[in-house]
Amino acid sequence: MKCEFDVQMTASALYDYNMYHTYTGIAGITGTAAGALFLIVFASYRQPAYLVAGLVIILYSPVALYISARKQAALNPVYKKPLHYILDDTGVTVISGEESLSVEWTKMYKARSTNQSILLYTGPKSAWVFPKKDLGEKRYDVIQMISTHMTPEKVRIRQ
Repeated sequence: MKCEFDVQMTASALYDYNMYHTYTGIAGITGTAAGALFLIVFASYRQPAYLVAGLVIILYSPVALYISARKQAALNPVYKKPLHYILDDTGVTVISGEESLSVEWTKMYKARSTNQSILLYTGPKSAWVFPKKDLGEKRYDVIQMISTHMTPEKVRIRQ
């Protein structure tokens, strides 16, 4: 079986990945909890400093991640043209212009999904982002390929 598709990486897709990666990790959860705690303390004591601290802590990460995604999408030459992906029984190949990279299924770290994307992690902090809008109907073929070639404990994809 073989599945091919093109992905145009956008700031929106990068932001979606960054938000998922940040807020499913310990730092994102801890930061949100700390911000919420400041807001709860503000509700009890009505001290404006707690309100400001809570809002800054809660809003800083999403704003910083958005700015980073826009900058990355604008400055990274790889994202100027569509990336071509080929998923087959041996692994995944990404082609950008004259360059290509192949990774075997056994080397894949994990697979996750967000409302906007399917994320195929090649390492603990790096992933290929497949925006669902770019995949269209091939989304189901991509999910099937990932589910077939990766162990179930590595795959958490909602359709």
